[in-house]
Amino acid sequence: MRNITLLGLAVLASAATIAPALAVDATTVTSIVRTADLDLSSEEGRTALQHRIAQAAREVCGAPSNVHLEGRNAARQCRDETIAAVNAQREQLFAAAARGKPIVIAAR
Repeated sequence: MRNITLLGLAVLASAATIAPALAVDATTVTSIVRTADLDLSSEEGRTALQHRIAQAAREVCGAPSNVHLEGRNAARQCRDETIAAVNAQREQLFAAAARGKPIVIAAR
């Protein structure tokens, strides 16, 4: 499985879609997206977080060679699914920052 850990919360993405296309075993890949240095109540902070999430998705989903179309499509699907899985957590962070409430993080 592939996932991005956003502030210590594990989010699982679809490794099943990319593993067969790349002919590798499905494994758990985790990337931690740090937010302590971001002001999520500002547009700049929110944009920076979105960029970090996208980068983490690229890292966990990989980037096959340009000549391997099926693998590239699987990696793109993995990235899209990974980012979608993190969206709910991201929106909760944005809402908490907008209300000025502290963000409480719980790890599994």
